[in-house]
Amino acid sequence: MTQMNWQWQEKRDQKAFLALEDGTIYRGYSIGFTIDGTGEIVFNTGMTGYQEILSDPSYCGQFVTMTYPEIGNTGINSADMESRGIFLNGLIIHELNQPANWRSEQSLSDFLQVNKIPAIAGIDTRALTIKLRTEGTMKGFLCVSGNVKEADAIHDAKNWEGLDGQDYASKVSCDNSYEWSVECSSKDYWGLSDKLPNVDLHVVAYDFGIKYNILRNMRICGMDVTVVPAKTTPEEVLKLKPDGIFFSNGPADPAAVSYAIDNAKQLIGKVPIMGICLGHQLLGLACGGETYRLKFGHHGCNHPVKDLTTEKIEITSQNHNFAIDADTSNLDNLEITHVNLNDNTIEGIRHKKEPMFAVQYHPESGPGPHDPQYLFQRFRKLIEEA
Repeated sequence: MTQMNWQWQEKRDQKAFLALEDGTIYRGYSIGFTIDGTGEIVFNTGMTGYQEILSDPSYCGQFVTMTYPEIGNTGINSADMESRGIFLNGLIIHELNQPANWRSEQSLSDFLQVNKIPAIAGIDTRALTIKLRTEGTMKGFLCVSGNVKEADAIHDAKNWEGLDGQDYASKVSCDNSYEWSVECSSKDYWGLSDKLPNVDLHVVAYDFGIKYNILRNMRICGMDVTVVPAKTTPEEVLKLKPDGIFFSNGPADPAAVSYAIDNAKQLIGKVPIMGICLGHQLLGLACGGETYRLKFGHHGCNHPVKDLTTEKIEITSQNHNFAIDADTSNLDNLEITHVNLNDNTIEGIRHKKEPMFAVQYHPESGPGPHDPQYLFQRFRKLIEEA
């Protein structure tokens, strides 16, 4: 038996299990850091882009299940990181592959261990996905240490507080303001520094869990970006004299981020504003809307969205568990600009009087399709016309 086969056999001997709050147990083997914990279980339908998914702060508090059965073949490289760290609670996959890509600098398993992220492989992730689609998102306990009984794991899953009513944006936000540059993302992303236009606009971006490719796209559109912590006051933001303000993506329950909703109320009408994902929800709440939890969320790179202003269909990347409620919200000040063609949920809004718009999905395509990248140019145009 080769050395690699011995290593794989050793890993498969590291028994692990996932316990759901309803008592269901999925057994497999550990491929990450040896630490047990709780989290909300979601599934992502993307066939590629697992590194960008791992480094998306919006997954904080969650165990991410990859529905594609084989994960790990492209390895990990520093250029594809979407944030400064890894914030999710754990990873769930079916089969772990060894890296076989010229850009790989590290295996997925080594990356998980270095970043102290637990992970389980060897389970039927598609069966788990069907269960979540049928019964809804569930809380779970991931045991990789071998030191927790199944009954105790189920008990801990049931009694975990979950994400509803929890402010996770402050957990993933930066501690201090900073000026973003291409070099901030560890490496010059595909040689962008030689292709960037001159900067003529200044944007202040709230970091509720912001992704690097959002910042890259704004820089590609000629915007200099100052990133500020989630709890930065409107007075502090306006002192920076921004041409535009951006509300970023982020994790958990938007209604719990009350300080950001209050800040949005004060800033709308002062400076042109764009929001993405959590930022979209926060702006909707600030304008009188309400949000609700989706049954199993939208997580993947293949969600069809219709732009009602152009009648065009976009294939989008999405990652959210909450949505703006079209039925119970007071949307008198808002126009719905985008809808999801799978379930008709609100995917985009625009203020009827003030220069503000937001989308629920991720136009930065990290990972995902490039169809919606025009929205960053739309933000630039909104600023120019204000």
